Formats: sequence, C-alpha cells, structure tokens
Amino acid sequence: MRSVNIAELKNRLSTYVGYAKNGEEIIVRERDLAVAKLVPMEPGDISEDDRWLVAHGKMTLPKRKLTPKALEEFFSLPRPKVKGNSATQALLEEREEGW
Repeated sequence: MRSVNIAELKNRLSTYVGYAKNGEEIIVRERDLAVAKLVPMEPGDISEDDRWLVAHGKMTLPKRKLTPKALEEFFSLPRPKVKGNSATQALLEEREEGW
C-alpha cells in the first residue's frame, strides 16, 4: 500500500492512477493525516452514475483486473502507422462531435 500527500498526488495523478489500475491501494494524506483512499475499481463496484454512463456508451467497465502481464502484452502490440497529422485531426473531429 502506498501513501501520498495531496500536492504530490495532484502533480503525478496519472502515475498514482496507474498504481491503482495495477491493484494497489493508495492512502491520500493532507498534512500527513490520512483523509482518503484510492482503490482499484473492480467489475462489481458500480454506482448508479456508472450504470448510466455504461448504458449510454460513455464508459465501459473492466472485464478483469489489470495485471503487469496484461500491461506488458498491451504495450507489445504493434502500433498503428498514421501519416501526417491524421490522428490529431481525427481527435479534433471526435471532440467536435461530442465524444
């Protein structure tokens, strides 16, 4: 289990979310006092808001726990080849559509 102060969490949120994705729990501290816990989301942990997001296609739930092996497999997949700024253009178009 990791522990982190709010300022550090704010500055490196992606890193700590990654730890949670890998199954770790993170204790969040404010002035060295534990105030919250960041935990990995399990397939059974779903709120009404999450159900709404899933039903409207805005979110998908994890099918299984993300393991270091699964991450390694993902990052070993071949990367798509995109010429020019096609990827950027596709992202901007997607944002305009409201996705």
